[in-house]
Amino acid sequence: MSDPTSLSLTHLLKALDDGAFSVEEVMVSFLDRIDRFNPKINALVSLRSRDILIAEARVKDAERQQGIARGSLHGVPLAIKDLSEAKGILCTYGSPLFHDYVPDFDDIQVERIRAAGAIIIGKTNTPEWGFGSHSYNPVFGVTRNPWDLTRSAGGSSGGAGAALAARLVPVADGSDMMGSLRNPAAFNNVVGFRPSFGRIPTLPGRDAYLNQLATLGPMGRSVEDVVKLLNVQSGFDPRDPSSFESPAIALDPAIVAKGGRIGWLGDFGGHLPFEPGVLELNEKALGVFRKLGFAVEPVRVDFDMERLWWAWTTLRSYFTAGSMRDFYEDPGRRGSLKPEILYEVRSGLRIQAADVYEASAVRTAWYQALAKVFEAYDFLVAPAAQVFPFDADIPWPREIAGKHMDTYHRWMEVVIGPSMAGLPIAALPAGFSPQGLPSGFQLIGKPRADQAVLSVAAAYEASTDWLGRLPPFVAGTAG
Repeated sequence: MSDPTSLSLTHLLKALDDGAFSVEEVMVSFLDRIDRFNPKINALVSLRSRDILIAEARVKDAERQQGIARGSLHGVPLAIKDLSEAKGILCTYGSPLFHDYVPDFDDIQVERIRAAGAIIIGKTNTPEWGFGSHSYNPVFGVTRNPWDLTRSAGGSSGGAGAALAARLVPVADGSDMMGSLRNPAAFNNVVGFRPSFGRIPTLPGRDAYLNQLATLGPMGRSVEDVVKLLNVQSGFDPRDPSSFESPAIALDPAIVAKGGRIGWLGDFGGHLPFEPGVLELNEKALGVFRKLGFAVEPVRVDFDMERLWWAWTTLRSYFTAGSMRDFYEDPGRRGSLKPEILYEVRSGLRIQAADVYEASAVRTAWYQALAKVFEAYDFLVAPAAQVFPFDADIPWPREIAGKHMDTYHRWMEVVIGPSMAGLPIAALPAGFSPQGLPSGFQLIGKPRADQAVLSVAAAYEASTDWLGRLPPFVAGTAG
């Protein structure tokens, strides 16, 4: 245990409790590692002063010596995704419009992370306003994948995923509308978890009721670490009317012994194209569940998937137009919006109220169709990405397996189904391509079955060795 950065969050907390490390030693080790590796991958941004962070670590050590424990993350260094506000720390949302914005408040989850004793060291990089699953922006530039520095780390929680893979942080927060916790987990060989909608509260903007597409969530190097952060983030807050009381999740190993049925969604009956090798890796990973005692078989949801895509894009564009309209209608600020945002706003301004109602009705029918499937299956599995990590110097994949992508986000369509149903989803590693690029899958549970999903995910993790592997760049065997 000479290097605390090599430890999972669970083991790091135990080492701190046992006195194997001081908080100051942990902080210095992580900051040294960040100095060494972050310039190459650009995962962490808006880092706070080393002197201030070490001083805060010493305060945490003094508290510990006095028998004061702030919470379950006491003394843990943690960076917040640059779409959440953290008091006193630059929050750009990846946009040049906010290049100097320093909030004087915390988002709800940041309040909870601070209250649990974590030391916030800075931010994790994200695409501009979180649009697109490739973490680049005009403020900080592109985040590169530790497994191959020429490749994307995904997004919009790409900075979080890359920081975890490079062992720059022990655990990370993120958010997910269209796979933003799942795609980076797959691209970086880490774990992401999109919880049931409402489990983690957030400060609502102007709309606290209509837009129920995105949610916050944790990422980590293990399922157990993800659960620890999730339990800090979760629970009712009166400022968020969609939030609900949620007892702490405890992993249940007995759930695996009960077995059950898993439905493999694959390419959704030929609807989705995949880069060669992605489906094959996912299907190989299914063998782990069979060894655990689950029956695994292909399943197809009886639904018009193109209609679901229409509903998704209608709702996404409509809500984007509502939230970004002030920027769009200001000639002095419109030019600072990326093309993908302009596309969403222009599409959203053409949408009528009847379209929104119909899209919501389609979403409801989709939920009901999945509920019918869950009468026969305990869990569903689908790929977490349709491609392996792609060239970091392009905005997004324009083609998959010879099929043209007609929008900037069509290439990640595989993630929208469980998002539209608000289901709990764990993103888990499936292995690597012959070129050493990671891939992963989604383990999807029934409504509010977060604990069951995470318990099965932990059993899968224990039966594989993917999460113990280090990127060659970080391990010092390349570059």
